[in-house]
Amino acid sequence: MAAALAFLHHVAAFALVAAIVVEFVLIRGTITVESARKILRFDAVYGMSAMAVLAIGLFRVFFFEKGAGYYFQSVPFLAKLALFAVVGLASIKPTLEFLSWRTALKQGQMPAIDPRKLGIIRSILHWELAGVVLILLCAALMARGIGFFG
Repeated sequence: MAAALAFLHHVAAFALVAAIVVEFVLIRGTITVESARKILRFDAVYGMSAMAVLAIGLFRVFFFEKGAGYYFQSVPFLAKLALFAVVGLASIKPTLEFLSWRTALKQGQMPAIDPRKLGIIRSILHWELAGVVLILLCAALMARGIGFFG
């Protein structure tokens, strides 16, 4: 069971990264009705995969692997959790903007997109990707037993 959960955790994490990358690529180009629809779909994938990563990860920490006592003594694990929370909170603004496009897209029209907001969303997605890279660094440090206290 532990191996299956590790596999699912990794699949969800890769889906999360892929969704952010696709959003980032789509938002950098000219936004069309079709690309806006794709952004909405990939943002939904991003949200679902983030929830899966969190749920499976916490399940693994508390019920499998080495136990919560072990992980909560790890600086990289705590940093990983904090970064995950920061990336998740940062994703709220883009998600709300993308959701505001739904009405226009359902009518086959291009949503009104403020160029200034679009620039902010691009920056947020860029920082989300940077945060994910740092999460991966923390995961590697944690897996090697680096940064434990107690």
